[in-house]
Amino acid sequence: MRWQGRRESENVEDRRDEGGGGGFPFPGGGGIRVGQGGGVGILGVIVIVGLALLFGVDPRIILQGGEGMPGGIQIPREAPRAPSQSAGADDEAKRFVSVVLGDTEDTWSKIFASQGVRYKPAKLVLFRDSVKSGCGFASAQMGPFYCPMNQKVYIDLAFFDMMKRRFRAPGEFAQAYVIAHEIGHHIQNLQGGLKQAQRLQAAATSEGQRNAIQVRVELQADCYAGVWAHHTAKLNNTLEPGDIESALRAAAAIGDDAIQKSTRGYAVPDSFTHGSSEQRVRWFTRGYQTGSLAACNTFNADAI
Repeated sequence: MRWQGRRESENVEDRRDEGGGGGFPFPGGGGIRVGQGGGVGILGVIVIVGLALLFGVDPRIILQGGEGMPGGIQIPREAPRAPSQSAGADDEAKRFVSVVLGDTEDTWSKIFASQGVRYKPAKLVLFRDSVKSGCGFASAQMGPFYCPMNQKVYIDLAFFDMMKRRFRAPGEFAQAYVIAHEIGHHIQNLQGGLKQAQRLQAAATSEGQRNAIQVRVELQADCYAGVWAHHTAKLNNTLEPGDIESALRAAAAIGDDAIQKSTRGYAVPDSFTHGSSEQRVRWFTRGYQTGSLAACNTFNADAI
């Protein structure tokens, strides 16, 4: 990915030296919920691309201060974090994230402007281990997430190392895909798609139905990431050979079925909250090939 020397976004908050926000263990079990009447609404829910949803962690745990899901297990970390990294490595990682965020800002501003709408950028928060977000306390074990309450994306850069080692999804564009997916949730928020999902989940009558709605939310964010890739390739000439394949490997690696098979030995489709590897790859590809927001309407698709 061609990113060196390009514009860095000013919407990056570096909180890595703040010592965390008082993290807590994340028990397993349950499923992601966008929110239901009388409970935590969509604007109070963290939309996650990382490990929490893939392991079936309910974000209401976050909003309730870590309570409400007794008897679970903490998601294991593969290895302790290195005591420290060089200042140069930290600076380069921050520059990379800032450039990718800036690229999403440029691209989505043009897309929105073509529709006569002004794009409002999201902010991105870098943190280490845990963070106090606009949606509550969050652990790095959740992976990157978007908080609709304050329109911010939160990322612990250690997740990118996990992508390389545990998920075998290396490459800068694989990391850019993760950022673009989270910005996809921001696009949904700006367009009212997250509120639509809330209404649908409130009307759902079963766990499986609510999970299926969340899958559509996540696959649309994947498709929007593909739309971004389509336009940045044309507008900014950022892509290099192998970049799209890198993103597709990442999408496949964090499919619900791939994660569940690697941790449980089998997959439970009714518990999926992000979509299968095949679905994630297909919807990213659809966005990339068409470059069209309309092509990403997972809520109107008969089959996903």
